[in-house]
Amino acid sequence: MSTCGELLIGQLEFYWDVHLRPRLDGLTDEEYLWEPAQPSWTVHRDAAGRVVADYGDEPSPPPVPTIAWRLVHIGVGCFATRVSTFFDDAVDAPMFDPRHIPSDLPGTADAGLAFLDHWYGRWHDAIRALDDDGLMRPLGPNGGPFADDSMLALITHLNREVMHHGAEICLLRDLYRAGMVTK
Repeated sequence: MSTCGELLIGQLEFYWDVHLRPRLDGLTDEEYLWEPAQPSWTVHRDAAGRVVADYGDEPSPPPVPTIAWRLVHIGVGCFATRVSTFFDDAVDAPMFDPRHIPSDLPGTADAGLAFLDHWYGRWHDAIRALDDDGLMRPLGPNGGPFADDSMLALITHLNREVMHHGAEICLLRDLYRAGMVTK
């Protein structure tokens, strides 16, 4: 694997192992679903009983997402949909196709952490197995508007997203622990 590939995958591993994942230990359901402001985006059961995440047209100002929403966003938007798009053969569709979204979104802290661990592991193992050609190959038609970008470019972007949303989760945990809880 190229030095660049090693650096980027190593960056994700280091962030995950040293910064983000240890900070998620002890997450409670109350904290997971805590709404730090109104309006908030979160996860909840729909009329059919499935756990869904709030999405849609973003009002101004945008809602403040819960830890649950951000954790699911990382698990789905950074890992699961990309694994489904580029490393599984079950759905042959562009990466923004909703068929890539897992149907088993987590409604509790324990389920959320298991979900995140599962999809991180799948993404990590898939990108770790790429050789230089795989890292440099264009994403192709399933990359949609990013078809000409390389897998290495996608990894770079997703590392930024994981670090960005992971830092937000850690800040929300700090605020929750400091008693900034609103009811």
